[in-house]
Amino acid sequence: MNENFKYSAVTERIIKGFFNVYNKLGSGFLEKVYENALMIELGRLGLNCQRQRKIDVYYDEFLVGEYYADILVNEVVIVELKAAENLIAEHEAQLVNYLRGTDLEVGILLNFGKQPQFKRKVLTNEFKKNQTHQFDLKKS
Repeated sequence: MNENFKYSAVTERIIKGFFNVYNKLGSGFLEKVYENALMIELGRLGLNCQRQRKIDVYYDEFLVGEYYADILVNEVVIVELKAAENLIAEHEAQLVNYLRGTDLEVGILLNFGKQPQFKRKVLTNEFKKNQTHQFDLKKS
């Protein structure tokens, strides 16, 4: 199985729910309104959802922080909601960092802006385990 399609059955229903909500409400509301509506819609689509789920972030075995996922679906997909003009790199980086700091591998960024937008991100645990960052230290 291609890892880029991990949990595709779940993410397809999330995207369907997103468009159902967007088509009924349009743009212009606060994120909380969309969160409430999406919780209803995802439940109708048979998904197990938790809003504002606390997620601990670890550095090795040490707890270094926590954040609250807008919606956690079926314990496997983080849904991050925005109500912005457009998705920007910082929104994507936020979702990727949530994935990097947890053992969750799939996230979806949903934007209820003037035009509906979504981005699906996959960061496998195998990739995270093998990822190292090297810094080039230059003398001044």
